[in-house]
Amino acid sequence: MPIQIALLKGINVGGKNKIKMAELKQQMEQQGFRNVHTYINSGNVLFQSDEPESLLGERIEQLIADGFGLSIKVMVRTSGELEAIIHESPYRTKAAPDGKNVYIGLLEEAPSQGAIQKLEVYKFEDEFKVCGRELHILLNNGAADSKLANNVQKLSPNLTLRNWNTMSKLVILAKSI
Repeated sequence: MPIQIALLKGINVGGKNKIKMAELKQQMEQQGFRNVHTYINSGNVLFQSDEPESLLGERIEQLIADGFGLSIKVMVRTSGELEAIIHESPYRTKAAPDGKNVYIGLLEEAPSQGAIQKLEVYKFEDEFKVCGRELHILLNNGAADSKLANNVQKLSPNLTLRNWNTMSKLVILAKSI
């Protein structure tokens, strides 16, 4: 049974949408998810389930709505998919040691060409590439002043971002389960 990774959008950021990872883990276990592990407070959950992959995101969204009273978007990928995303990233060789200049955005589906064009106007000194359901970003001068980083939601309001180190660590953790 493959390891699945749920990436929750916008939790525990700036004091909003607070979810204690230990409580989420417990609720997921009570709902039949197995081998549940969380990684940092930004909403990364590794688990196993017999359910069809296509239903897992919605099921976890409902669990969060019922248990925490929050409407949170959840993207789910298998550990194999996450490993391929990292391996095939056009910016993998440009990741800084702290991993904070390369980001990967996960989407429900591949964005339209029109949505990609809307994001193009914010590139300036930064770079991005869309590969299927993922957005790969290289921030040449950091995230704080990046027009691209501050406008990625124009690609999709449901996009959730993780930096290179987080994505890499999730792949490593999945292999240890």
